[in-house]
Amino acid sequence: MNDSRKAEYEVQTAENGAAAVNPEGSAGESPDFGIDATPDAASGATGPSAALESLRAENGELKDKLLRTLAEMENLRRRTEREVAEAKTYGVTSLARDMLTFADNLRRALASVPADADEQADGSWKGLVEGIKVTERDFLSRLGKHGVKKLEPLGAKFDPNIHEALFEVPNDKAPTGTIVEVVEDGYAIGDRVLRPAKVGVSRGGPKAINENTAK
Repeated sequence: MNDSRKAEYEVQTAENGAAAVNPEGSAGESPDFGIDATPDAASGATGPSAALESLRAENGELKDKLLRTLAEMENLRRRTEREVAEAKTYGVTSLARDMLTFADNLRRALASVPADADEQADGSWKGLVEGIKVTERDFLSRLGKHGVKKLEPLGAKFDPNIHEALFEVPNDKAPTGTIVEVVEDGYAIGDRVLRPAKVGVSRGGPKAINENTAK
């Protein structure tokens, strides 16, 4: 076989091989097997990730709402407990204030008895005085069961929050502002003043020592 015949044979063989691979004659086109090689970023990669982030955000919001609700319920519980406790402590305030007049009358009755007459009393008179004393102690004890206590201001420093000054007493021995006389007893219920004590305070004595002054 000469060279020209050999070249024609090789060309024919190559064309036959190409025809076998691509019968339609489009040897330059890639075969299409129905697969899109271009990735869909919106539906393939980003879609599930965005849904997951949305669920996480929703879960965070629900958790935050739950915590807020629990905090509000706890505050409500504490406030209710405080209100119930205050109602128990201060619920008898009006009645107790009205009953203080009775305590005042018992104290006046005892104060009207001369000291020597009380010591020398006998028989029915002594029994009457002792009965008034027992009644006063019992009445104050019953008030105490409801949180009412009698203030003891004598000798204490005047405090405008719990005392009412009616007059000043010249006194060079007691520090100025010291309560030296009690005109009417004061009472408190819980942490509140039921009635301030009406008192007389000293004037002209040495300066009262400031408790906050460092020694």
